[in-house]
Amino acid sequence: MTHPTGPGGAADDPWARASGAMPRRRALAEHTYEAIRSLLMDQVLRPGERVNIDEVARRLDVSPTPVREALSRLESEGLVTKRALAGFTATPLLDARGLAELFDLRRYLEEPAASAAARHRDDADLAALRELWQGAREPFDGGRYAHYRDFALCDAGFHDRVAVAGGNVLLRETLARLQPHTHVYRLQLRVGGQEQTYAEHRDVLDAIAAGDGRAAARAMRVHLDEAEKRLLAVLQREGGGAPS
Repeated sequence: MTHPTGPGGAADDPWARASGAMPRRRALAEHTYEAIRSLLMDQVLRPGERVNIDEVARRLDVSPTPVREALSRLESEGLVTKRALAGFTATPLLDARGLAELFDLRRYLEEPAASAAARHRDDADLAALRELWQGAREPFDGGRYAHYRDFALCDAGFHDRVAVAGGNVLLRETLARLQPHTHVYRLQLRVGGQEQTYAEHRDVLDAIAAGDGRAAARAMRVHLDEAEKRLLAVLQREGGGAPS
């Protein structure tokens, strides 16, 4: 796993950008997690590449312990995989068919989740959804995860809060594993769609606020259909092919 420093020295080094000023106390585990997540999202740790814990620890200037903890957490999100005797590997990207299957699964889970949210939401749910909806409108500039992170968190948080409002804990945990795949693709393919996402989330929110389960499920279906189209269109232009 070799990633040479660019001509600009440390300023161009993605490992230096990811690690920043690593804290030395309780926040170390969280900083290590965010650093490795950034390296995965930006594909400095490339899809399918074995993650050498000792080398990552050395390059981030931390001990192996927070690296192991971070990788275990990232495994639960689907960004790395672990195999016996082989250690951790950056999860390979889905092909076009895999991406289509991902959205099929999301529709299967999130349409009824939106309907349930419309029936069971309370004032706290609506306030949280509104805040996350507004947060996803903040513009970002640049092609790295550091620029994209706030939008990604608000986008994923919106879908998570819909599941929370619907009251299904297992569904919420399942969705948490699916979101990172979508954001890896957005970064890899430089897919836009921020304004469209904002408008589509507004329609979901309006239906949930109105207590209209059918409209909420329908709005979620439209949002997922359109998000899939945006990703697949760019993937096909980049040579990823069409789903069979």
